[in-house]
Amino acid sequence: SGATTGQAMVEHSGVKAISFTGGTVTGAKIASTAAPAFKKVSLELGGNNPNLVFADCDFDRMMATTLRSSFQNSGQICLCGSRIYVERPIFDRFVGEFVRRTGEIRVGDPAEPETQMGPVVSAAHRSRILAAIRQAESDGAKILCGGNPAAVTGRCANGYFIQPTVIVDAGQGCAANQEEIFGPVVTVQAFDDEADAVRLANDCRYGLSSTVWTRDIDRSLRVARAVQTGVVWINGWLVRDLRTPFGGMKQSGVGREGGEEGLGFWTQSKNVCFCN
Repeated sequence: SGATTGQAMVEHSGVKAISFTGGTVTGAKIASTAAPAFKKVSLELGGNNPNLVFADCDFDRMMATTLRSSFQNSGQICLCGSRIYVERPIFDRFVGEFVRRTGEIRVGDPAEPETQMGPVVSAAHRSRILAAIRQAESDGAKILCGGNPAAVTGRCANGYFIQPTVIVDAGQGCAANQEEIFGPVVTVQAFDDEADAVRLANDCRYGLSSTVWTRDIDRSLRVARAVQTGVVWINGWLVRDLRTPFGGMKQSGVGREGGEEGLGFWTQSKNVCFCN
């Protein structure tokens, strides 16, 4: 386990650098252990990633990609977009279409070709996700779709399935908008203008990734500069290239994987000077 094998690796004097992908609490523990030994640390941690949807977006393309970014792998991807902010003029249209399509997602046995979403990783994790949904309700949010275990028959009848869930009216301080749920759960809120969208996106302790949907290239670049995330996708999601840096800001981690920054982590610069 991490508490034994992982901790021993972090503490061992023969290990000079630690690259870790996982939860923020574990990352903080690793950093506190590695710091007194002056070890290099690269941490890719949690996220609660914002999707900013402006009224001038390509609506059909945005909708198809947003469904995928919300529920792919049952939401168990650190880069999933779990906070969706929609410009007010298209908010009702977005919610209606998004809830309709979410309700049509087929949950079931991953081996069946018609299945679109499988289970979460464990019974304990399913319980944590369901508890987060119930907490959102207690905080005054409304569940428009899902919110409960999904009934599956056949080979996977006892699997850890959850209905894909859409939440509205969750205040910005609600745990669903501040903590990482890491499951098929998204919140949807309206924003009024560009400044409001950036404010909402940044109002979270995480800063891993974000997505901006707009046809206005100038706006997309302004928002990309202003949003506090290590990765910003414009009119897309989960486009990766190992030649480019990847990593988060704030409590989503330190350091970068990929690109020259990633290579730099695994090397040490040395000055060799011949003096005649």
